[in-house]
Amino acid sequence: MGFYTLLVVAGLVMIGFLRQRRRPIPHPPSLTFLFENPIAEIFVGRQLLLERAGLAPGMRVLDAGCGPGRLTVPLAKAVGETGEIVALDGQPAVLRKLEERISAQGLHNVRSLSAGLGEGALEQGVFDRAILAMVLGEVRDREAALREIFTALRPGGILCITEVFGDPDYRRPANVRREVEAVGFRLVARYGGFPAFTLDFERPGSLPAEQPPPEARSL
Repeated sequence: MGFYTLLVVAGLVMIGFLRQRRRPIPHPPSLTFLFENPIAEIFVGRQLLLERAGLAPGMRVLDAGCGPGRLTVPLAKAVGETGEIVALDGQPAVLRKLEERISAQGLHNVRSLSAGLGEGALEQGVFDRAILAMVLGEVRDREAALREIFTALRPGGILCITEVFGDPDYRRPANVRREVEAVGFRLVARYGGFPAFTLDFERPGSLPAEQPPPEARSL
């Protein structure tokens, strides 16, 4: 490949990156390999993210922007038959992949929901956890999406947000915290740093307001 060809390819990649930053869209099914590979597993591994979410059997969990189910399947196993996972995504193609994966695993506690965040498709006050893994930056109306999640969580419920550097939609910790706290959440735990971090936010209601938020690890 010649120098000018490489230059053109690099230019096209940069244009695509800038377009995605200005007008974010969900990653298409053809790009799921970006988050389902051994390198991603090192920094944002399934088991690691489940531990950070503090799951327990019987919980009801929202897997927002679930894609083809990278986290959905381990989430379903973690909450057990008495729990439920609502797997939300606005792309029918990835939901079909998800349903194939769920069927292959013999899981019966997952319900797929074809909708975008902020569209009002979620029930109010029913979830113990909401998971946003490498998703927040893809949402165009983040305020509407976060408000919907706030009302969908039970008081004391946790919103668990993970971001990884290198994702075109990467959100810095300070930006995530500003946007999430603006709708009423409060930070209760933080994990990791570079290249990946997780912030846990609580919908107020279960902890005393005067209790300072614990910090699992500093960013």
